Parts: sequence; C-alpha cells; structure tokens
Amino acid sequence: MKNINFDKLLIEISKVGEPSVEDIDNIQKYFIPFSTTRNSVLEEQGKIPKYLYFINSGFMRLFYYDDNEEEQTSFLCAQTGFIASFSSLINQTKATENVECITDCELLKISHLDAKQLVEKSEIFKNFFLLIFEKSISSASIRANDLALLNGEQRYQKMIDHQPHFIQNIPLQYIASYLGIKPQSLSRIRKHIIN
Repeated sequence: MKNINFDKLLIEISKVGEPSVEDIDNIQKYFIPFSTTRNSVLEEQGKIPKYLYFINSGFMRLFYYDDNEEEQTSFLCAQTGFIASFSSLINQTKATENVECITDCELLKISHLDAKQLVEKSEIFKNFFLLIFEKSISSASIRANDLALLNGEQRYQKMIDHQPHFIQNIPLQYIASYLGIKPQSLSRIRKHIIN
C-alpha cells in the first residue's frame, strides 16, 4: 500500500475477506486520515453524527451528560477499533453521546454517505460494516449485563483480565464512569486488588 496510514485498517478488513485492488483504492479514496489532540470532541451530543472513526493509534470514548450535567462514559475504544454514536450515525438522528479523544490520536474517518456508497459497491465492505455494527451492539449488551450482574470489583477485575491497556492508558475517572463506580470506590477496589 502506498500509505502506511491504511495498513491497520486493511488488516481489519482482511478478516472478512481478501480485498480487491479496487477495494484498496476505495479505502484510500473514502477514508480520510487525520491527527487530533487529547480531549478533542469530534462529534457532539444533540447533533447528527457525520463520521465513523477508525483508531490507528490512541484511546477514545463515548460519553453523555446525565440529568445532573455530569459526564457518563458509555464506551471505550483503542487502536484498531471503530467508534461513533453508532445507532445515531446509522439512522442519521441526533446523537445521544459525544465522541472524544482521551489521548492524542491518529485516525481515519469515513462519512455516513461514503460508507453507504462503499457498502453498495463491495460485498467485503458490506460484510465489514455489518461486523462493526454487530460488535457495537454486542459490546453494549455485554456492558449492560456486567452492570446488572457483577459487582464493582468484579467489573474492574474483568477489565484487568481482558482490557489491561485501558487501565494503563485511560484516566481513572473515565474507567470508573464506564464501570458504573464512583472514583473513590474504584480507588478502594484498586488498593484491595493490589494488596
């Protein structure tokens, strides 16, 4: 590939099938590479989302403001993941969440319209975008089950076991919010686990 920015995305797409030369050209045509700094909000709650984002490097989150105007983190995402206010992007309705970079990020973005065009042009992209949205639904479902069935310590331990890179790179208050725990409670849980 001419541009190293697309290599990680190409690896992810190759998991659903072998992209053709035309598919590779379309990746470079429709996905826009860009860099952004930590704490940048790329899509805002209350506005119709424009893009689906692929993370080449960095960490991002979805969050919303609750009734008390406090931030609640609903999704965390790292390198080679996709992030958007998914259902709002698909339906082109006002987003219920903000898309924010937690760290400096190298990203590729594709507009809703361009993603639709790719799906119409290529079976691989059709299957690939379907997989992305299935993963987002699955992730939300697993999180809802964890919040309902596991206590705070079990939820944190599960993150240590399955997503240690989150704990090493994401501020404590975002992890606490995502796990449905007060930051003070998470501090106690961490001390207990370390001891």
